[in-house]
Amino acid sequence: LPAGGPWSVEDILTEDDEQDRVPLQKLKLLGESEELRGLLLNPHLRQLLLTVDQAQDKSSLMKKYMQEPLFVEFADCCLRIVEPPEKENILPE
Repeated sequence: LPAGGPWSVEDILTEDDEQDRVPLQKLKLLGESEELRGLLLNPHLRQLLLTVDQAQDKSSLMKKYMQEPLFVEFADCCLRIVEPPEKENILPE
């Protein structure tokens, strides 16, 4: 990796990670979600996300935060946007 140079997702993903990769088009949907935008207005959630972003050990912090209902709500919202539930799995009202 060139020091200080531009990097791409390919530089940090291994082939095993490739299946977990979210296409850019799907990521753009996150920016268009009113529900997600509403959640991000919460200062507590914003602080949690900043802490994760700046943490050295992100995985153990994520485990801890997945116990926080607010963080779980945020994660679930993101997942629903990038991986909408299959229509046939939804029970009729």
